[in-house]
Amino acid sequence: MTKQFFIYGRVQGVGFRYFTWKEAEKLGIKGTVRNRADGSVEVIAQGDEAQLMRFEQWLKEGPKTARVERVIVNEHTDIIADHFSIIRR
Repeated sequence: MTKQFFIYGRVQGVGFRYFTWKEAEKLGIKGTVRNRADGSVEVIAQGDEAQLMRFEQWLKEGPKTARVERVIVNEHTDIIADHFSIIRR
């Protein structure tokens, strides 16, 4: 199962991608995280339903350095990833 998340708020310049990567690794989730030009963060995450539910809950809170205002969740075409990575510009 794969989901796409768009996270809005104070989520850039606060370590959000790094902490997202750490949480994904901890939960065994594969995929990517990247900053977007509009100031949001996009996450594509692949895992089982339980993993993705826990990950979504974490994304709604984020790290202590961030302030998450809104999370949009979309179903996504399955991707084949063997790890979780940070996409840098």
